[in-house]
Amino acid sequence: MRAFELILGMNSSKAAIVGLGRMGANMARRLADTGFEITSVYDIRRDVAGALAEELQAAAPATLAEVTASADYVLTVVTDDAAMRRIFTTPGDNLLIGAAGRTFLNFATVSPAVHLEIEKAAGAAGASAVEACMASSITQAREGSLYLILAGDPAVVERAEPLLAALSSARRYVGGTGRAAQVKALVNMVMNINTAGLAEGLGLGDALGLDLTMLREVFAQTGANSRVLETDGADMQARDHACYFSAAHAAKDSGIAVALAKEAGVNVPLAGAALAQYRRMIEKGLGELDKSGVAELTFKGRGV
Repeated sequence: MRAFELILGMNSSKAAIVGLGRMGANMARRLADTGFEITSVYDIRRDVAGALAEELQAAAPATLAEVTASADYVLTVVTDDAAMRRIFTTPGDNLLIGAAGRTFLNFATVSPAVHLEIEKAAGAAGASAVEACMASSITQAREGSLYLILAGDPAVVERAEPLLAALSSARRYVGGTGRAAQVKALVNMVMNINTAGLAEGLGLGDALGLDLTMLREVFAQTGANSRVLETDGADMQARDHACYFSAAHAAKDSGIAVALAKEAGVNVPLAGAALAQYRRMIEKGLGELDKSGVAELTFKGRGV
């Protein structure tokens, strides 16, 4: 008996995925591995969708309405507010055409306001929407060990639990729609500050002639320790910026947090400084490097 049948008791819920970047494609593979029926995959890059559809023996429809028609659950993993609005509200073809009874699981990091817009529009179409913000990366997406921050109608979240469990090792429900996006923005705000700070510490250490392997070991045993030290420290030292979470995404997410702070009347100078660094990376053509690439701005002699 397949894994999802053990959970669902022969209820063969069908899933489709919209947005086939590093995260979305690996989430689709994970669901297929655990026995969910992947009915269709969609991306604006038609060649990418076609290749993954062939791999998973799924369809690669030309329209978003066809995606919705094929599935009970539609997972969206797109880049930003504009992309979310485009897939849900474009006249003539969008995911809400014929969407009655469907559930949309929205994994992208976008602004809380957009999640609220999508929930309202989905409800008007007779569908449901859940925020499922991810605080993990590509490896976890493939392995099904994502950490998910969930928000929305608790009954809808509970109904989607088997699928969410297949993708994640831990989940935290934080409240009504918009709350998960707020929490995720703060997670990434702090992470991005830590990353920029680590780059400055290692860059200064390098300029002083310190052994950076020793310095990272000392950091790990003191108040300078952080999860970012574990994930990015060696990469900064080695200039290995293979992308797991891009500088462009870091800029987008820190921008969301800084905007929330402005709305709340809270001063966040460190978040603003980190945002400026990631925007500088984009200006210098480094936006598709991993966020660890911020070290290229702080080490002397790296030529950027």
